Amino acid sequence: MKYCFARFPGGKPKAVTLSYDDGSRHDLKLLEIIDRYGLKCTFNLNSAAIGREDRLSADEISRHILAKGHEAAVHGQQHIAPGKSRTPDLMREVLLCRLSLEQQFGRIIRGMAYPDSGITMMQNGASYENIREILSGAGIVYSRTLEGDNNSFLLPEDWYAWMPTAHHKNPRALEYAKEFTSLDCQNVYVANRMPRLFYLWGHSYEFHEDNNWELLVSLCEELSGKKDIWYATNLEIYDYITAYHSLVFSADDGILYNPSLLDVWFNRDGETCRIKSGETLTFQQ
Repeated sequence: MKYCFARFPGGKPKAVTLSYDDGSRHDLKLLEIIDRYGLKCTFNLNSAAIGREDRLSADEISRHILAKGHEAAVHGQQHIAPGKSRTPDLMREVLLCRLSLEQQFGRIIRGMAYPDSGITMMQNGASYENIREILSGAGIVYSRTLEGDNNSFLLPEDWYAWMPTAHHKNPRALEYAKEFTSLDCQNVYVANRMPRLFYLWGHSYEFHEDNNWELLVSLCEELSGKKDIWYATNLEIYDYITAYHSLVFSADDGILYNPSLLDVWFNRDGETCRIKSGETLTFQQ
């Protein structure tokens, strides 16, 4: 076997995910739009701000976000930049936010988006290696970073430095979306058949301030309803790709075992295959 690349559920080669920050009341309008188009979003919340006049209440988060299959994730208790935090401050900021979200919503919270300037600059002795260790120790499995918009559409090599495709205010965001939906990941050279991801992020209040909700509608119209795209939250993508990477191959690539709890799809030398949870497959050599 020469090449084996992940495919998303159903054998789909592409995925789309959204990530919106701060739990603004304008998230309700964003939700109305993305739900209409069948997109999935991760909402990154500051636990100390939930229920404030300009933020969603816990009840609204439960009814409009979690009950509809979207994700709630850590965004720091008080929105403090990890790269400017002392170690004990960051530990409290992350762990207290996670604890509060879990207690309020009765579910395990494992995702995060870095607040403020994130990990783009370091002060007070902070380092990326230390931040990564703190997040891992606090049970966080991924965190979105910023200031690296690009149209490579690749999955992250480091889940603690997950770079999105574009902020919606990027003037090329819609151009990137059109480029993404036009990609044909199957009819290309076999070494380039890796899965692709379009990851949009921002703050819902920016659409209100800029009076351009039509931009979100245009992005949704371009990205939605495609047969070759899986629509998922950040955590769903992390869990699925982790399951793919847990697949166990024999030394000669003739036997494959799936130890995970998820069925996994993959592209093996141009052929799309599925291996069920707990299944062992044998391939002809």
